[in-house]
Amino acid sequence: MRAWHFAERPEGEPTLDSFDLREVDRPTPRFGELLVRVRYLSVDPYMRGRMRAGESYAEPWDVGDVLQGGVVGEVVESESDAYEAGDLVAGRGTWAEYSVLDADDAAPVDPAVADPPAYLGVLGMPGRTAYFGLLEVGDPRPGDTVVVSGAAGAVGSTVGQIAKLNGCRVVGFAGTDEKTAWLTDDLGFDAAINYRTADDYRGALDEAAPDGVDVYFDNVGGPITDAVFTNLNVDARVAVCGQIAHYNDESVPTGPRKLPLLIPSRAKVEGLLVGDYATRFDAAREQLETWVASGALAHRETVVEGLENAPDAFLGLFSGDNIGKQVVRVAE
Repeated sequence: MRAWHFAERPEGEPTLDSFDLREVDRPTPRFGELLVRVRYLSVDPYMRGRMRAGESYAEPWDVGDVLQGGVVGEVVESESDAYEAGDLVAGRGTWAEYSVLDADDAAPVDPAVADPPAYLGVLGMPGRTAYFGLLEVGDPRPGDTVVVSGAAGAVGSTVGQIAKLNGCRVVGFAGTDEKTAWLTDDLGFDAAINYRTADDYRGALDEAAPDGVDVYFDNVGGPITDAVFTNLNVDARVAVCGQIAHYNDESVPTGPRKLPLLIPSRAKVEGLLVGDYATRFDAAREQLETWVASGALAHRETVVEGLENAPDAFLGLFSGDNIGKQVVRVAE
C-alpha cells in the first residue's frame, strides 16, 4: 500500500519537498484496534505545527514518520467488539490507503445524517472545536455581536452558524467574494468582509459591527485581530483557536501591541484546545448531528481527489484554496 511520510522539516512555508510517498506493508490490527480502508483523510492547519522540532500544542512529527490525521474509512479487520467488518468509522489515522485506528477513539459514521467527509469537518474535530470554542470560551448571549476570522473554513463557518442559533449578530472575515457570498447568502451571516480587498479593516468592521464586538473567534491572527481588538466591547470574550497568518513565520513578528486595549474593555482572552473537552465529545457529536440532520447547520467540503495529491491539499490551506473543510478522497 501507499503511505505519505514526513521527509524534511520546512523553513517558512512548506513545499512538496517535505513529503515522500512510499510503498509499505499493510498494517495488522492488534487487540482493541481496527484496520480500515481509508476513504477520506483530513488535512488541517494545525499540522504545520507538527512539522516543527520545537514544542507545540500537538506532538511534533519526526522525520521519516508516516503523516497522521483524521480519516474516514471502512473497517476491513476488527479486533474490537465495538465494530465489525464493513462498518464506516472516523478516527485518528494516517495518510495512507489503509490505517489502523484505536477502536475506543473511533466514532461511527452514519451516511443517513451526512456524507462521510462531513465526519472530518462539521461532525468531526473542526465541528467540536467550533462547538466548545464558541459555547464554552466565547459564551455567546442573545444580541451579542460575534466576529469570526477564517470564517469560510471548517471551524469558522460552523462557529458563525452556532452563533446565529444562539441569537447573535455574526460578522465573518474571508478571502474571496465567493466565500463572503457563501457566508451571507447560504449560512446566514449578517455581514462578511473580504480581507483581501478591504483597504481598512477597522473601517470595514465599524460598518459591519456598528455596536462593537462582544465575542471574537480568532482563527487567523495578524492585522485582522489587531483591528478587532480596537472594537472590543466591555466584557468581550476572545477565543484564540488558531493563528494561521503566523504558522509559517520563522521568527515572532512584531506588530501593533494591542494588550492595553484589554484594560478599558476588561475583555477575556482565552486559548482553546479541543482535546480539553474529550470527555464531552459524544454529547457534542449528538448535538451537531441533530443540527445537520435538521438542516439548521449547513456544511461544505472541498474534496481533492487522490492520495497522491494530499500534500497539495495541505499546502492549499495556506493560500485559501478551500471553502469549508479541505479533505482528500483516497478511495470510493
